[in-house]
Amino acid sequence: MTEKFTTYNFQPFINKALEDLQFVTPTPVQEKLIPIIRKNNSVVGQSETGSGKTHAFLLPLIDGLQLYKKSVQVVITTPSRELAYQIYDATKQIVGFSDDLIIVHNYVGGTDKKRQIEQLSRQQPQIVIGTPGRIMDLIKEQALDVHEAQHFVIDEADMTLDMGFLDQVDKIAGSLPEDVQMLVFSATIPEKLRPFLKKYMSNPVIEEIPSSAVISPTIDNWLLSTKGKSKEHIIYQLLTMGEPYLALVFANTKTRVDEITDYLLKHNLKVAKIHGGMTPRERKRVMRQIHNLDFQFVVATDLAARGIDIEGVSLVINDDIPTDLEFFIHRVGRTGRNKMSGTAITLYEPDNDQQVSELEKMGIAFKPKEIKNGEIADTYNRNRRDHRKAKQAELDPTLKGFVKKTKKKVKPGYKKKIRGAISEQERQKRKLEKRHEVRQAKRNKKKSSR
Repeated sequence: MTEKFTTYNFQPFINKALEDLQFVTPTPVQEKLIPIIRKNNSVVGQSETGSGKTHAFLLPLIDGLQLYKKSVQVVITTPSRELAYQIYDATKQIVGFSDDLIIVHNYVGGTDKKRQIEQLSRQQPQIVIGTPGRIMDLIKEQALDVHEAQHFVIDEADMTLDMGFLDQVDKIAGSLPEDVQMLVFSATIPEKLRPFLKKYMSNPVIEEIPSSAVISPTIDNWLLSTKGKSKEHIIYQLLTMGEPYLALVFANTKTRVDEITDYLLKHNLKVAKIHGGMTPRERKRVMRQIHNLDFQFVVATDLAARGIDIEGVSLVINDDIPTDLEFFIHRVGRTGRNKMSGTAITLYEPDNDQQVSELEKMGIAFKPKEIKNGEIADTYNRNRRDHRKAKQAELDPTLKGFVKKTKKKVKPGYKKKIRGAISEQERQKRKLEKRHEVRQAKRNKKKSSR
């Protein structure tokens, strides 16, 4: 039987925070990990995007704080500023219901380090959240004192590795007490991450929370062929066809994000864009506007897929399939969250067939769609050619050879000649079948007259 949060006997202020969030029943990852984390076990948690892992570690760690100690007790690292702000906001929401002051600080690159050092000289936070580079800088400056911290959380560990921050995380871990509780969360556990885990975690509890599907069943996952048409125009059509509450358009490069944004702006859509070429201040401002629902449409690179959690996304459009196919899952996972329905539409060209096939091998199912008379309609499966090949297998061996030649560059009229030969073969086949039927009918007539 599924538990309710009330069974954990959290401190009253945490229960008030949960009521404010309208959280009643824990997600599978929360149900499994909260009791383990409360026992002070180190954990490697592997779960899908949108599984609720942020509250899986925040709730027990905040509940276990020694409020009288005004020193660093919890350190949380994230690979992106956006994710750091997201966890910071979630933490502030919980501690905001406490009668006692709980000090939470967020340290990310692109912010005023000098001011942060001055602030730390006056008071140390109890919970530290931030990017590995800035946290390590403050430790080096002997401004941030982490030698008494009891809990170390590494969120999105695989992304931390991909972005080259693992060395900095390693140095932070080396600055912490030997008996620190380490909580590592990751969508995947790459081979290159294992030496780090082995170095700092002797007997961690490893919990993999299986998903019933690679993509949430609440998501309609569509595949839409561009058929040589302008992708920008198709995206515009998809955004204006319905009334998405909030739509995310993903592109593979910063340049492509700029191109799509410019096109949509020219067609009078109010659009926000997010990519790594923007200054931290710009990105923070845009994110604040998105959370305030100032924009209905957002165009972004994969930075947003892993680093940003925007509530209420009802539509995701993939301008192209990401080079790293794992990012496809993270993109699509931005919608259909918290049991709400969502739609993901991936634009593809014949050149993408191999990537689509690879995604299907990963267990991702697509529904083929097309835009017809200004509406989304069902269409044929892109693998229909396989059925044609099966029919070709029935042809005369000589004609099969001719068919193969038609794929190559041939003289004008040659393909027409081959099509004519195939039609003639089929005509002759029908003629023979008809002749056979007539003869059989005559035989049957003779037998009946005897």
